[in-house]
Amino acid sequence: MQQKIVPFALAAALCAGLSLHALTAFATLKPGDNAPDFTTQASLGGKTYTYALADALKQGPVVLYFYPAAFTKGCTIEAHEFAEAVDEYKKYGATVIGVSHDNIDTLTKFSVSECRSKFPVAADPDSKVINAYDAGLPMHASMANRVSYVIAPDGKIIYEYTSLSPDKHVENTMQALKQWAATHKQP
Repeated sequence: MQQKIVPFALAAALCAGLSLHALTAFATLKPGDNAPDFTTQASLGGKTYTYALADALKQGPVVLYFYPAAFTKGCTIEAHEFAEAVDEYKKYGATVIGVSHDNIDTLTKFSVSECRSKFPVAADPDSKVINAYDAGLPMHASMANRVSYVIAPDGKIIYEYTSLSPDKHVENTMQALKQWAATHKQP
C-alpha cells in the first residue's frame, strides 16, 4: 500500500509545483511594450488622492507593482521591502506605486502601516488597471498576480518580473532601474 502512496504523493507534489509555475508564468506585458496609462484613487501616508501614471512619468521612471491583497503575509513582506528601498529608487529619479483590487479604505490603512507612508498604493476594485497590464491571477483575474514593472519616462516598459513569491521584486526592479539609469540622463 505504501508503494501506491509514495507515487501518489510525488504526483500530487509535481501537480502543485506545476500549478504554481502556471500562476507565475501567466502572460504579462513585456519590455518594449507601451505601458497603459491610468488614473485611479491612491493613498500615501493615509491621505487619499488621484494618482495619474502620466503625471508620475513626467518626474522620472515608475516602478509599478501589482499584488494580490493588502494585509496578507506575502503582500506585507513585499510592501515592507519596497518601503525600505524607496530612498534608493529616488537616487535614480524613480517613484514606486503598488496596485491591488482592494478598496481605497483598506489601502489608506495599508499605506500607513505596511507601506510605512513611503510610497502610494492604488485601488483597482474593478480590475481595470490589472487587466490593462495583463496582471490578473489565472482563474481569478479580478485579483492581481504579483507582477512588477519598471516603466521609463517615455511610457515604455523596460522590465517585467512575475513571481508569487515576494522575494526578488525589489532586487530585480532596482537592478533594471540601475541598468536603465546608466544609459539615460537623469532629470
